[in-house]
Amino acid sequence: MENRIKKLQSNLENNQAVLIFESANRRYFTNFNSSAGVVIVTDKKAVFMVDFRYIENAKKQVKSMDVMLFTDLVKQIAEFLNGENTKQVYLETDSIDLSLYSKLKANLEGIEISTDGKIQTAIDKLRAIKDAQEIGFIKQAQALTDKTFDYILNHIAVGKTEREIALEMEFFARKNGSDGIAFDFIVVSGKNSSLPHGVPTDKKLEKGDFLTMDFGARVNGYCSDMTRTVALGEVSDHQKRVYETVLTAQGMSASIVKAGVVCKDVDAVAREYIYENGYEGCFGHGLGHSLGLDIHENPAFNTRDETVLESGMVMTVEPGIYLENEFGVRIEDMVLVTDDGFENLTNSPKELIIL
Repeated sequence: MENRIKKLQSNLENNQAVLIFESANRRYFTNFNSSAGVVIVTDKKAVFMVDFRYIENAKKQVKSMDVMLFTDLVKQIAEFLNGENTKQVYLETDSIDLSLYSKLKANLEGIEISTDGKIQTAIDKLRAIKDAQEIGFIKQAQALTDKTFDYILNHIAVGKTEREIALEMEFFARKNGSDGIAFDFIVVSGKNSSLPHGVPTDKKLEKGDFLTMDFGARVNGYCSDMTRTVALGEVSDHQKRVYETVLTAQGMSASIVKAGVVCKDVDAVAREYIYENGYEGCFGHGLGHSLGLDIHENPAFNTRDETVLESGMVMTVEPGIYLENEFGVRIEDMVLVTDDGFENLTNSPKELIIL
């Protein structure tokens, strides 16, 4: 935690500070989970202000900075910054709300409030490169996710509903050590599987359906994310062709992942292959994203992101083909970028499973 704060401080000049309100960012710098509070980092010190609900535990757990109780947050922020002779303060431009900004503007007299994105970019870059501890938590979360997939294969059957499958998966993950789910599970079958972010319904699984499951666990706040598409009973030649196209695109794009590669170039490999095989317009989302304390972090594999991959980034690789009112297929692995390639953190099989 102290090293993270020092790296952030390296972006500040004398009499500058940053206010960190966003929950995952607060946790990143304090290793403490709370629904409210602020981390204030100046060029010389850092403090965590938190309310009465959390103050006792925060004092015990937060070791990287001073902990203070707040009763009037904006007033106490102003008092602290004035006490440090702060002349300019940066905000998180991706998450600050207008009401809070207005209150800060009214109370921080004589202090310039900057929203130019400089510190937001610095925080994003810090969080993009996972340290050994973070990677360990993500690996544990993914191991639990793989275990959940192995478990649910024995509970998928014609006649069960999407909602029943989703709840069974969530209960298993939580029972076996997940802090909670990384996001609302996507469990969609048949025609519903053409919806990339469809929600589980009371639709019953039918013979011949594709069933797409996109899910992940959390360990110490860190997320995992994987998608597998399986079939029930039988599949048509058309379904097989779509599945094999997605599987090949997934492998081809993952194969070029390594430090030094541009994000949008990884996306292009999968996208071009899918389009060349007759499915242009059927892959409408990005190829993948980074993740950690949040399920979606920067950078991303899409058609626009020119970020150069660095060792320590964790990314998903998840191409899909979605045929409206027919079916869809998505296959997703989570990979750790290394200097000479990648480590696949996902161990579940990808070849088509017919149950």
